[in-house]
Amino acid sequence: MKKDIEIPIAKDVYVALVHEWNEEFLSKDWNAYILNDRTSPIEMVIIVSKGYNGDQKTSTMRHAIGNVAAKSYEKIEVVQEDVLQLNNEFFVTYYADGKLYEKRFLFEKSSVVTANLTMIPLIEKDGVFAK
Repeated sequence: MKKDIEIPIAKDVYVALVHEWNEEFLSKDWNAYILNDRTSPIEMVIIVSKGYNGDQKTSTMRHAIGNVAAKSYEKIEVVQEDVLQLNNEFFVTYYADGKLYEKRFLFEKSSVVTANLTMIPLIEKDGVFAK
């Protein structure tokens, strides 16, 4: 019975925080993005995000992204500087190739800093990948 259950492994889908200029507020903000580096689209993308550290918690946010085309990305949310002092979790669920995939992405507390910036492919801006 258990051996008959296939749990597909999510590959080539990532979450990154990108440090980019916000024209409206004239400041650099951290924006969360989902990246689809697959050769096929992902569909019905739902993301649940939250921050936590012991008793400290943020609100749980739910985002219905819809479809993300192959080799592209979509913005999830703006992440406040204060929240980066907490563990930030993004739980991603999506359909691809007729199967349901899910994966948990984590930005450990205080890991999102300018010293850890790297070039994020597809977006072509500096950011930090989730583990």
